Amino acid sequence: QVQLVESGGGLVQAGGSLRLSCAASGLTFSSLSMGWFRQAPGKTREFVARISRSGVMIHYTDSVKGRFTISRDNAKNTVYLQMNSLKPEDTAVYYCAADMGVSSGYDYWGQGTQVTVSS
Repeated sequence: QVQLVESGGGLVQAGGSLRLSCAASGLTFSSLSMGWFRQAPGKTREFVARISRSGVMIHYTDSVKGRFTISRDNAKNTVYLQMNSLKPEDTAVYYCAADMGVSSGYDYWGQGTQVTVSS
């Protein structure tokens, strides 16, 4: 069983920055591929970024490329999402997710952290 806890959300003005953190416990963190997703009110969940177990393979959705950076610190069992040049369209609840690599899709999800970007 894996527990994921997100933090770092808040209210910022357009053009500002936030860094989200996701702390994992329950399994060896280095065995998990990690992802970030977001869901705006009235919309479906959207993939944002993914980082492999080694940190070598990284993928972003097109709308955040060049602005967001996913990273991980295996010594701290934590994955980060650095968000720069934030836009109002980035407003959403951001969720951290963990993939054990056994089956398709993600196996564990955090409770989410709210990010609100004002214009």
